[in-house]
Parts: sequence; structure tokens; C-alpha cells
Amino acid sequence: MSNTSLADSSVTGLKGVGAALAEKLSRINIHNQQDLLFHLPYRYQDRTRITAIGSLRMGQACVVRGTVRGASVVFGKRRSLLVRISDGTGTMSLRFYHFSASQKNQFRKGSEVRCFGEVRIGSTGPELYHPEYKIIKDDEVEPEEEHLTPLYPTTEGLNQTRIRSLVEQVLPKLNLKGALTEYLPLDILQRLNFLSLQEAVFTLHQPTPDISLEQLDAGEHPAQRRLAFEELLAHNLSLQAIRAEAQKDPAPALIEQHNLSAKLTEQLSFNLTNAQNRVLKEIRKDLARPFPMLRLVQGDVGSGKTLVALFSALSAIENGFQACLMAPTEILAEQHFNNISTLITPLGIETAWLVGKQNKKNREANLQKISSGSANMVVGTHALFQESVHFHKLGLIIIDEQHRFGVHQRLALREKGVRNGLVPHQLIMTATPIPRTLAMSVYADLDSSVIDELPPGRKPVVTNVISQKRRPEVVERVASACAESRQVYWVCTLIEESEELQCQAAEDTFEDLSRALSHLRIGLVHGRMKPAEKANIMNAFKKHELDVLVATTVIEVGVDVPNASVMIIENPERLGLAQLHQLRGRVGRGNANSFCLLMYSTPLSQQSKERLSVMRETSDGFVIAEKDLELRGPGEVLGTRQTGLIQFRVADLERDQHLMDQVNEIAQQLMINHPEVCPWIVNRWLPESKQYGQV
Repeated sequence: MSNTSLADSSVTGLKGVGAALAEKLSRINIHNQQDLLFHLPYRYQDRTRITAIGSLRMGQACVVRGTVRGASVVFGKRRSLLVRISDGTGTMSLRFYHFSASQKNQFRKGSEVRCFGEVRIGSTGPELYHPEYKIIKDDEVEPEEEHLTPLYPTTEGLNQTRIRSLVEQVLPKLNLKGALTEYLPLDILQRLNFLSLQEAVFTLHQPTPDISLEQLDAGEHPAQRRLAFEELLAHNLSLQAIRAEAQKDPAPALIEQHNLSAKLTEQLSFNLTNAQNRVLKEIRKDLARPFPMLRLVQGDVGSGKTLVALFSALSAIENGFQACLMAPTEILAEQHFNNISTLITPLGIETAWLVGKQNKKNREANLQKISSGSANMVVGTHALFQESVHFHKLGLIIIDEQHRFGVHQRLALREKGVRNGLVPHQLIMTATPIPRTLAMSVYADLDSSVIDELPPGRKPVVTNVISQKRRPEVVERVASACAESRQVYWVCTLIEESEELQCQAAEDTFEDLSRALSHLRIGLVHGRMKPAEKANIMNAFKKHELDVLVATTVIEVGVDVPNASVMIIENPERLGLAQLHQLRGRVGRGNANSFCLLMYSTPLSQQSKERLSVMRETSDGFVIAEKDLELRGPGEVLGTRQTGLIQFRVADLERDQHLMDQVNEIAQQLMINHPEVCPWIVNRWLPESKQYGQV
């Protein structure tokens, strides 16, 4: 009996695999023979039974067998070879647009043919276009297919036949001792009523004809559920390992002194909400521990996350440490800097700020304040982790809109804070609510807090959906809002992922509105302007020196103008729900009734109609996030930068969300009772996960 693990057996050990084929396989992450087993079919075809021609259905993929009644070349828009076959229950055609003279001669009248393809209705009735076929010789006994035919993800130069033949070489080895190790303990397999790993893998590569194709296509077969569970478990354990690794490092214990926070509270003209106080209590408890806090704070637009972050920063500053806040855009960084400085300068705290486009003199002065420690609070963009930045004594890192930053950017900032063996605490904020299932799988390394209450006085924004055809009415609406001394955002959305076209659309709209509303002061801001120019226009809008601001989605995050009460979003169907919700959150910040008009172009797809309907019906960010996940899937909801850890092979976060609670529970049990198997499970599904271990 072999005792060789398939994970240690190279694909080059298989018949017909040389260096060139091995290189093609590596392109789809197949490096060893175990990888081949976990390269699973995305769909199946049933070639095990012959379907009578008389019972064919449109769109059905099937095997038919019949007698050739004739073959001829026909001339229409395109030349084609048409072969007529019948089986006693009916007659149909096989149609080939690419064919040779020898191919036509194969279909001799009276010969038997077996073919596979998808039924379409053509000019002659039911037809198979370019079917796979085989001419059956008189004395030939035709072997029947014993299992459903798998279709695998492929790459250039690697076809289905080749992948099937390689998988068929590996499958018999499943029975050999040590070939594929079962890491889940028997008691857990029995409790969850799971198939063994070997049985699940074999079933998915060669499902028997009695297995429902519908169940397989929906990903609901017990074999798929077994593998999806282990893959989700691997992701969870990987993040738990990251967390455990991060918490091995000592961090400064920042005990709350209450001096600075009491002074800040006195300055405020309002009380914190119950939700803000609850989250602050959770943060302070974390900061007082001698290992790094890793906490995610989710709160809807306008729920007061920044104030919670500022009170947290004061805990670090009171203990003699610096705090820094990193924002994804210069506009947002400057806004945070202005708001925070206004609140804490009276407390005797100096704030430095750092963005990419500062002039040299200003930059040098701020770098000096950061390195000497004269600035206890630092605000900036990703410029904060450039090599020239040296913190004096960093105790707390606050990251705003976490999903805008890559994992490695967070790591770079954490490294800057390491001093005398101590690492800084991390507080991560997002106004893009993350559906619970995503949070459990993608942020399992973070503790999570939710600010689920808006400050008193915040009025819900009334949202209406309106066609572009009614644009003149919308322009009138803008004029009447401005006549009441209100301000208006007019947002031009992304056109086919092109920033240049987006800016052009904004410039055209700016010119149109300037002509139609010549009595109003109209400004324009877009991504291709210089940061200083953008900042000047934003400041003019904030000071009410402008009535209307035409903008691209650069204003999505963080712009705070309480007097703006109308938001018009052109072509909202181009945006995801979370982004629309973020944009809408720019209005409704003052005392006036606020409105958001979603001005769509026709025709709208069904998904776009659903999205706009959700926006009209609810302003609850978490309801919107769950619907966004349902409509767009996890990769798009999280954004490409965040999907480094969630390239799933079998699992589907939306389909398998019902497994998440069990995954969480089993992960905890394994870490306590069977810690030795955890790294093996992670390595089977995520061989490259170690690089994230420090974040």
C-alpha cells in the first residue's frame, strides 16, 4: 500500500504531464495531485441516457441516437452542413457551420450516429449545433457512460478531455493509505451528518446518474456541502490564526484617565447616543489590555463613528502615546483634520496632518512634529506609511473606510508603530455596513462593534426614482431648493470604468446647468483635478459660496455640509447599493427635510430595478448591505482589494451563509480540542495564507 500524500505528489508524476502541461496547470493553481482533486467541476452534463427525439425540449443538453436519413450542404446567410436523423419517435437535424468534405462523407444514409449537444429550434425544427458525435459501426458494442460528465474550469491550451483524463488517473489513488487525509474528527463528521472527504471528492468528479443535476447545479448536494464547509472552516481558522499571532505581541495598556474625555464632553453641545457609549466602552476595555486591540466599528452614515474614534484617541494621548487616523482620500483626511483640530486644540493637543500633495516646507514641518512627538494626534492618507514618516510613540491606529485599503497597507502602518517591542492597537471603521455572513468569514480576525443608532434630530432622506426624460423638472427642483437658501449635490456616475469619461460627463453637466441656472453659483469637482483645486471648491461649497456642486463619485465618502439638502444622482443603475447609500448620506445632515433623486436611464435591467426599489424603500444600511450581497455577490460587495482572502473554490458566501454559525462553532472547538489539525486544514485550502499573518 502506498503511503504517499497526494499533496506531496507532483502533477508531473501523471502520465502525459511534462513541463509545458505542468506550467499550464499551475496557471489554474494546480501544482500537485491533491490540487487536481480540489479543482472541481462547475457544471455537469448527463450523457448516461439516450433521449427520444420525440420528447426533446428546447435548451435541453442531451444524448440522441438515430439513423442518418440524408446529409447536404445548404446555402443561407452562412454555408452549413445539415444532417437529418430519425429514431422512430421523430426526426431532427445536426447542423455544422465548420466542416470538411470528408466529414460530410461520414454521414452515409442508413448509418447510425450517437451525438450530444444542446437542443435549439432552427428552420428545420429541433437542431443540435456542432454536436459531439460518433458514427456507430455495425458490429460495435457501444460503451455506456457510467456517470455524469463533469465540466471543469480550464485555461488556454488545456481542454476538458485533458483535465478529465488527469483527474481519472488520480481518483483511483483515493483508496490508498495516506493519499488524502481526513482532518475533521469522526465525532464532528457524525454530528453534522457529513460524508467522508474521500466520498465527497469522488462523488463530485464522477456523480452517478441517479444524482439530481438540479441539486448539483444549485450547489446543494451533500458532497458539495461537505467540501464548502471545510473550505469556509479553513478561511475562518486562517483568520483566527492571524488574530492569535497578532495578539502574541505586547501592546501598551492604555488605561482610561477620563481627564481629556471629560473636557471634550464639556465642549460638546449634545450627548453621545447610547450606541456610541456602548461601543466606546468596548473599545476602552480592549485598549486597557496589554495586547493589541483589533476591532471593527460599523456604523451607518452619520452615526458618529469619528467622535467615537476621537474619544478612543484621547485614551492613547492621556497615556503619553500618539494616535493616528488614516483616511482613503485627501478630501476626507482634510475634513477629519479640520474637525478634530477644532475639538482638541482647546484641550492643548496639537494635530499634524500628512497627505501626498503637500508642499515641501509644510510636509517637513509636519514630519518633524510627528517624529518629535509634539503632535499627539496625526491625520492623513496612505502618505502616513511612506518611509520618511517616523512616529515618536504610536499607541493607536484608526483606519477609516477599511475596505479602501489593502491588507498590506494596514500591515505597513502597523510596522511603523512598533517601538520597544510594543505594537499599536488598531481600530477599523466603516460606514459601509458589512452583512453578518461576510463579517463572520472575511473579518473573523476582528472583534466587531456596531453603532446602530443615529443622533437625535437626524431626519431620514426621502428618496425618489425618476427617469432622465424628466430632467427639466429636476433642474426646476434644484432652482427652487436654492431659492430657499439650500444647497444641492449633482453627482455624475462612472461610465464604463473610465475616469476620463466620468470627468467629461461631469464637465458637460456643469456647462448645461450653468446655462440653465445662470443666476446660481455652480461648482465642479472631479478626480482629475489637483488636490488643492478640489479642496478649494469643496471649502467654497461648505461656506455656501456655491449653491450647486456638480461632482463625480469623489464626494462619496466623508463630505459634511449640513446645509446641503438635495442630492441628484445621474445613472444610479451604474452603482452598487452600498455606494448609492454612501452618496445619499451626504444629505440629511442639517435640520431641513432632505431629498435624494435617482435619475435613471432606460432600459433598466431587472437587477437595476430591484436596486433602485431598495433605495426608495429603506435607509437602513444593514438591510441595504444584505440586499447588495444577494444581488451582486461577495466579491463585488467587498471590492477587489478585499478579496485577496476570499477566492473560494467550492463555497459561495451567499449560498452557504446558513453554514456560517456552525463553521464558527466548529472552528472554536477545533482550536481548543484539536489544535494540531488546524494548520493542516488551512494549508489544504489556503496554501498562501501565511503572508497575511501579521495584519
